[in-house]
Amino acid sequence: MILSRRPDIERFLGKPDPAIRCALLYGRDMGVVRDRANQLAGKLVERPDDPFDVALLSDGDLDSDGARLEGELCAQSLMGGRRLVRLRLSSEKASLDKMAAEAMAKHAQGVFNPDAFFLVEAGGLGRESGLRKAAEKAAEAAAIPCYEDEPGDVARLVRESLAKDGVGLTSDALAVFVARLPKERGVARQEIERLALYIGPGSGVNATPADLEGFLGVEPEASLADAASDAFGGKLAEAQNGLRRAAQEGEAGPAAVRALGVHLGRLRRTLTLAKNGAGLPEAAKASGVFWKNEREFLRQARSWTLEELDRLQPEILAADRACKTTGSPDQLIAERLALSVAGRARRMGL
Repeated sequence: MILSRRPDIERFLGKPDPAIRCALLYGRDMGVVRDRANQLAGKLVERPDDPFDVALLSDGDLDSDGARLEGELCAQSLMGGRRLVRLRLSSEKASLDKMAAEAMAKHAQGVFNPDAFFLVEAGGLGRESGLRKAAEKAAEAAAIPCYEDEPGDVARLVRESLAKDGVGLTSDALAVFVARLPKERGVARQEIERLALYIGPGSGVNATPADLEGFLGVEPEASLADAASDAFGGKLAEAQNGLRRAAQEGEAGPAAVRALGVHLGRLRRTLTLAKNGAGLPEAAKASGVFWKNEREFLRQARSWTLEELDRLQPEILAADRACKTTGSPDQLIAERLALSVAGRARRMGL
């Protein structure tokens, strides 16, 4: 049986169907797989870490003793409760996939201890995986694919995790923090734990973006983003200085051209949303403008037009191509483009 819809997955993880004897959780983000497996294990047995109720196996265990998995599935709980056999597969060896698939098919049919639950955690299994096919085919098994978190999932994870430590983030601070988090859930959890310690567990603080500056530090491409903003704001000297500062920080010409393109894209999106009825501040926020840059960005958005941006776009594309040509003076090309943008901005009154 396949469970792919979020409501179905959450329902099963919160209250497992007693008719299900096996579950396969798989996906590229092992942090999501591990979180869901821990949630399910907590519902299946009273003490998920108790070795008397739970057998935890790995690839190495199956490699060294091929009969051990079936032996664990046949065994009874020493404490008289439900038994959980948990298998964590970190490799994609065909022999291990076959062994786990055969054990799952047999256990789903009730060949082993019917009161035991077989829980498998695996990576990104393809359609050809025998283990995946066995879990999808059996009515007594659940196959649960675990995809990378969406921004909304990450935001919920941050809120819930911080709430356990008695702290929180404002909506603006949450957006900033989520945008900077790594995608892998295990690493993201570590960052959330560090943030809770930084804010102060139990303090009741609801941190703002300004409160996070010391924790997040300077973004790697901050100098380029500032230079792009200066260029579109008509600040010739500041834009040139920003590009040279970024070059000293290791950011090459193509990255500078890309930053100018990103800024143009934000302006275009903002103006398009405003043209369709949105207020400029709301449109800027929807375009991903950082709160500290909002005032300057709105000043630019009131002067630039969609027509002017469309005329500038080919120039940015041409500079991008030129930067990628072997032996090209990419830093000079980026500076020339920034000065051209700033000149246009000045002619519009910026």
